[in-house]
Amino acid sequence: MQLVSQQTILITGSTDGLGKLTALDLAQRGATVLLHGRDQHRLEAVRHEIKEATGNEKLQIYRADFSSLVAVRELAERISAGQERLDVLINNAGVGAGRRSSEREKSKDGYELRFAVNYLAHFLLTQQLLTLLRRSAPARIVNVSSIGQQPIDFDNVMLDHGYDGLRAYRQSKLAQIMFTFDLAEKLRESSITVNCLHPASLMNTKMVFETDYFGDPMSSVKEGANALEHLAVSPDLEGVTGEYFDGMRRARANPQTYDKEARRRLWMLSEQLTKLKEFDDRPRRSNSTAT
Repeated sequence: MQLVSQQTILITGSTDGLGKLTALDLAQRGATVLLHGRDQHRLEAVRHEIKEATGNEKLQIYRADFSSLVAVRELAERISAGQERLDVLINNAGVGAGRRSSEREKSKDGYELRFAVNYLAHFLLTQQLLTLLRRSAPARIVNVSSIGQQPIDFDNVMLDHGYDGLRAYRQSKLAQIMFTFDLAEKLRESSITVNCLHPASLMNTKMVFETDYFGDPMSSVKEGANALEHLAVSPDLEGVTGEYFDGMRRARANPQTYDKEARRRLWMLSEQLTKLKEFDDRPRRSNSTAT
């Protein structure tokens, strides 16, 4: 794998918390960092902040609202058109558990919000960027999951009944792990590795401070960023794929993630919800560029 200073790395959800610190660290090491967020002003502010702190001018910003699958497709098109290579894709953006009193929310496509943003958006984005990743191989995909995992009830995936924000969050994080294992198998001969991790428990992030499901933070964003960067760029993990990490050590995920039939059902549902195959033969637009 190339030196970090020669790599192009996309980090979704990089305007705050774990994503922002990871972007800062990788920019400090000389990488070309593609920053993603849903607010243009915030993106521009973070780019300026990282540039001032690191002196790295190889920072580009991409705005997209992950509650819209149309926006996710357009993001993938802009990146594919504007970048010659993509060495690492870090799927980090997410919506937390919210508050106990929060009501069920829907994405712009009508899906349960946390399942849509935390999982479906990244499922679609990753699929749409595979051509660019293959062209850049060896490449890595890292999915930011959580130790908080809850099995998916395929009769109630969108939690139309018995909604709870923490359940929704944990289900979406389990889906990320199932996706990781399946995609790693599908890409095993491609020189693209796919791994996922629980970066650290209850980091001092806005996502944790805003929820009332837990108490005070237990770890720092720096601890989580160290673990994430280890998976993303460490030479020690060259060729390692299809693994779930708790911090920097390999671990076992929820038993459902190893159920191949459950994974098959989730993959088929994900293709259906994202209309993945419906768009397979459509030409990509090539006139969009990075901001």
